[in-house]
Amino acid sequence: MTRYLPTLTLHSLMTLLIAGALATTAFDFYGKALSPMLGHATLAPVPLANGLIKTLTGAGWRPGANFLHYFAGMVAYPLGWWLIARPLMKTVTPSLHWLVGATAYGVALWVLALYLIAHLLVGNPAFLGFTGITWVALAGHILLALVAAWVIESRHPVTADAGVRAAVSAA
Repeated sequence: MTRYLPTLTLHSLMTLLIAGALATTAFDFYGKALSPMLGHATLAPVPLANGLIKTLTGAGWRPGANFLHYFAGMVAYPLGWWLIARPLMKTVTPSLHWLVGATAYGVALWVLALYLIAHLLVGNPAFLGFTGITWVALAGHILLALVAAWVIESRHPVTADAGVRAAVSAA
């Protein structure tokens, strides 16, 4: 059995930062510019983050909400692909193309954002009531995951990285 263990190097750290920056830019550009230009809903991740801060502290804080949005998109979500989704995909279904895994990861991020955070923690309707913003958020989270995974897979493919791929014998 092969396990895929990520190794943090300067190259992989730069890859994660580039992936996060490009993925967050794609998410914001799609959700705040393209979607409304096409007559669809506008994503509002900062008010959602502010709602989370208000739930946790009793008061909203817009600068903290902006930080939370950018930290999630630029650090946490790419790190989630790198440390959890990618190794899991490569261990369970090693022949599955990363596009499929990244799409599934984007759906998982959407569930995290619109069910766990927006509904269970902040108190909004589940998946924001399955309105137009729900589907724009789904597309946005899938886009974010695809861009992050594309950068990571392009700059740091599993097959070319001895630090990520470590053979572990099954006893």
